[in-house]
Amino acid sequence: MSEEQMQFQAEVSRLLEIVAKSLYSQKEVFLRELISNASDACDRLRYAAIAAPDLLAGDAEFKITLSVDKEARTLTVADNGIGMGREELIENLGTIARSGTLGFMENLTGDARQDINLIGQFGVGFYSAFMVAKEVEVMTRRAGGDSGWRWVSDGHGSYTIGEADIAQRGTRVIVHLADGEDEFLDPQRLRHIVKTHSDHIAIPVVLEPVAGEEGEADTLNRASALWTRPKSEVSESDYTEFYRHVAHAFDEPLLTVHYRAEGVIEYSALLFVPSRRPFDLFHPDRKHHVKLYVRRVFVSDEAEGLVPSYLRFLRGVVDSQDLPLNVSREMLQGSPLVAKIRHGITRRVLADLKKKAADDAEGYAEFWDAFGAVVKEGLYEDTDQREALLPLVRFRTTGAEGWVSLEDYVARMRPGQDAIYYVSADTELAARQSPQIEGFRAKGVEVLLLTDPVDEFWLPAVGTFQEKPFKSVTRGGADLGAITPPEGAEPEPEKPEPAGIDGLIARFKLALGDEVKDVRVSHRLTDSPVCLVADDSDLDMHLERLLRQHNQLDKAA
Repeated sequence: MSEEQMQFQAEVSRLLEIVAKSLYSQKEVFLRELISNASDACDRLRYAAIAAPDLLAGDAEFKITLSVDKEARTLTVADNGIGMGREELIENLGTIARSGTLGFMENLTGDARQDINLIGQFGVGFYSAFMVAKEVEVMTRRAGGDSGWRWVSDGHGSYTIGEADIAQRGTRVIVHLADGEDEFLDPQRLRHIVKTHSDHIAIPVVLEPVAGEEGEADTLNRASALWTRPKSEVSESDYTEFYRHVAHAFDEPLLTVHYRAEGVIEYSALLFVPSRRPFDLFHPDRKHHVKLYVRRVFVSDEAEGLVPSYLRFLRGVVDSQDLPLNVSREMLQGSPLVAKIRHGITRRVLADLKKKAADDAEGYAEFWDAFGAVVKEGLYEDTDQREALLPLVRFRTTGAEGWVSLEDYVARMRPGQDAIYYVSADTELAARQSPQIEGFRAKGVEVLLLTDPVDEFWLPAVGTFQEKPFKSVTRGGADLGAITPPEGAEPEPEKPEPAGIDGLIARFKLALGDEVKDVRVSHRLTDSPVCLVADDSDLDMHLERLLRQHNQLDKAA
């Protein structure tokens, strides 16, 4: 079959432009990405071979091989994993055929240093090879497939693909190095890169002797599962590099959770909270990113039952000793064992977040900035963990800079204040400018400023905190008379009703008719002449506006 030239999908071309212009200081990470992909290919074949042992075809010892040809100026990364067929080559290397593409493109900033991290997040780190390559060649044959395939591109808009005579399963990525990238032909440099970035890979990474030179093959990594090692034997740099491998990320983890559960069920967990919010966090088709292993054998990277939806930002590995190797997705969804693992993971992660909040307020503020809106989903969805979640929640308020916990809010409540007051709006600025909070501000009453749509759902479900009810300042009456004003504030004099106020209210009622339920005098305003409030039994005004925007108001009613 002759080779066929094909155009990259527009999104891939954009990616390659970013990579070509990248000023990323550590170009060496391309090797980490290629080794990670090779490791994944071996993991997938190991799992597929459980049901179809013939796929191994007598070659059950998985390994990743690095080889250098100084004369040809090539660095090759080869594996004997599952390999790819023609359609997989096109899907994996020529297109971004997965959900979230639009969100990914919208998040590209044009800043190469930031965008290179998005490339990793999207699981397309293969393209980082073009940081050092003038051409990349992929030779591959799928396990059990009838033929091999060759894919070649210089990264400029198109690629060629054609059938190739390849006897063994697996994939070889041949990086034809650009001028000035000679360091990646140096075996000592490659040893250092693998030791730094890929020592945790559970598949042996073997460096072959340089073409034309004498020597022996050398295994460069420890080739043991990092999550099975005692914490005392794992360094911070080990954790960081494993996080970057498993998450295809370029940042550092904000929090690392590593533990082993023993007893009724046994499993090891090595989980990370990213320091940057993934671009697809709120995408409808978002996937979970915790990989499931059973006795160190990779099973699935779509085991959604392992962590609750509101912890979907977690990255990492869970290795179970009790689940069967041939566990299906349907079995995972209904498995009591998985439910127990999920419960254990949730408790441990929430406990570690609580410790993070106590020990590192600044770091926890970064976490809440990135993931707070997601965590609050748990207040609505997970009644079992609600009491553990409430102390973790943070708010912007009218009374303090930065984030405020509910404990801090309650501790600062004014004498005579019997509720936790909040106002909902689309933005923090709009919330601060709401006329409904003027009287509260004058009394020194702190008001929570809520801007996430999920707030409208968890608040009614939770109802109270430390026996203090949550109350919207835009719904129902507000009796501020019983609240003691702050020290130094001038006492409010008794004000007689303005002359003619009854007539003015009557005119308003006549003019507005059925558009409003009532018009009445309010003592909650200090600067504005008028404000709108909903009745106690009605929807909060912001929730009503949200439902109206999404044509859901009639359904809610």
